[in-house]
This record gives sequence, C-alpha cells and structure tokens, in this order.
Amino acid sequence: MASQLLNVSALSAGTEDKPILHEVDLAVGEGECHVLMGPNGAGKSTLGHVIMGDPVYRVSSGRISFAGEDVTELTADKRSLAGIFLSYQAPVEVPGVPLYSFLRTICQKRPELKTTARKFRERVGQIADQLELDQSFLMRELNVGFSGGEKKKIEMLQLLLLQPKLAILDETDSGLDVDALGIVSRGIQAYREQVGGALIVITHNTRILERLEVDRTHVMVKGRMVAEGPAELIADIDAHGFERFERGGQGGEKCDECPGCPVAGDAQ
Repeated sequence: MASQLLNVSALSAGTEDKPILHEVDLAVGEGECHVLMGPNGAGKSTLGHVIMGDPVYRVSSGRISFAGEDVTELTADKRSLAGIFLSYQAPVEVPGVPLYSFLRTICQKRPELKTTARKFRERVGQIADQLELDQSFLMRELNVGFSGGEKKKIEMLQLLLLQPKLAILDETDSGLDVDALGIVSRGIQAYREQVGGALIVITHNTRILERLEVDRTHVMVKGRMVAEGPAELIADIDAHGFERFERGGQGGEKCDECPGCPVAGDAQ
C-alpha cells in the first residue's frame, strides 16, 4: 500500500458568502492516480483550488495535510514549493512576462531544480519538443494569444519541468481537439513514468484516462463526496451517468447502487 501523500479530512469551504464544500474526505497515496467526477456545479474544481490554497476560497472547518504536514493555512506559493501543482480549466494570460523567464524564475525557487542556464535551456527545449510545442513560444508572453490547446501544452510543460509530488489536473482536456488531447495525454503519461508523482484528474472526458492506470474513482454531488470505487466505476458512469449519485447524495449520504457496491462499502 502506498504511503499517504495527501489527506483531506472533513473539509468544508467556500467563498465569502457561499458554502460550497461540505465535510469532504479524500486520501491520496504517493504515486497514485485518482479521478474526480461529478455533474456540473458539484464542487470538483473548488476542491482542487482549495487544496492548492487559492485565496478566493475560505476553509471553514477541516484539515488538509500534505507529505505529513498540515498545509491548511499555507499560501498557494508555499504549497507549490512543497510539491503541489494545479492546472487550470482556462489558464490565465500574463502580459509582459515571457514564458521562458517565468519558467526559469519558478525553477530557481526550487533548490532541487536549480541548474545552469545552458542545462535549463536544453531541458525546456527537450520537453517542448516532446509536447510538439514550437520553441518560439518560449519567447512569447505567457499564454497571451495562445490557443486553448497551446495553453494546455504549456501547462504540461510546466508539469514535466517542475516534477511535483502531486498534480491536480482540472479539466485539462476541456476544449481540446483530438490531436491536442493525444499530446496532453502523452504529457500526463510521461509525468507518471518519469516523475512517478500522484495525480488527481478532474474530468468529464474519459478519453484522457485511457492511457492511465487509475487507482480510485471519486464522485462529488453538491459539494459532498458521495461515492468512491475502483477504476471500473468510470465505465459505469459512462454508461449510466450521475443520476443515481444525485438521488443518493441529496442529503449527503453515500450512494450504494453501484454494481458490486464499490461505492459505499468500499469507501467506509
């Protein structure tokens, strides 16, 4: 059994005037791949942002521990330095900041990633080629004028360069065409093979999971974690949707209608 890397315990959180997450529990072991699914508005992205320390959200109760340390009160930059990475559904544009300079700066803040300018340039170039990203993009302003697929490739470049212990991929497949989806999928697979880090994949499109060996699947409804099961739960959701989870999770109870009962009994 993998050593525990992330432990979210009885976590409730939301914005200043709106509670979103309600007593959420989630445990991820080192090197594991977890998939988080649920209907629109279930709170999946919010959970990812709260784990990352996004200041938009406030934790009202519960605890987040990472690599054996309580990070509930840590700022996002400190969680990043500890080894947590979050990709965004819609990566922001940062005018005036060249992509290459941005990458160099964040790597210089990580002692284990510091290297000479020449070796860094070679490493970034290798990853860009691996992702079929034209190296001229490295000299452009961060995400400014990039297509959706190009922005997602840039996030994969950051993922492979920073080598985090835990990567939270929030709808990384959103809006991608078939070719871009294939490249991003290969980037995720390369992270698994080369870095061996843990993954939380938030997605509606199970095609991005085809090359991944999934350890656990979780389902959220209305800000509550209502189901947990093995990888086979993904195929069951593909076939039957989320309706029974929404029925079973109306009051926060765990659903128990899945074949073989991987949802309630296994999660206890």
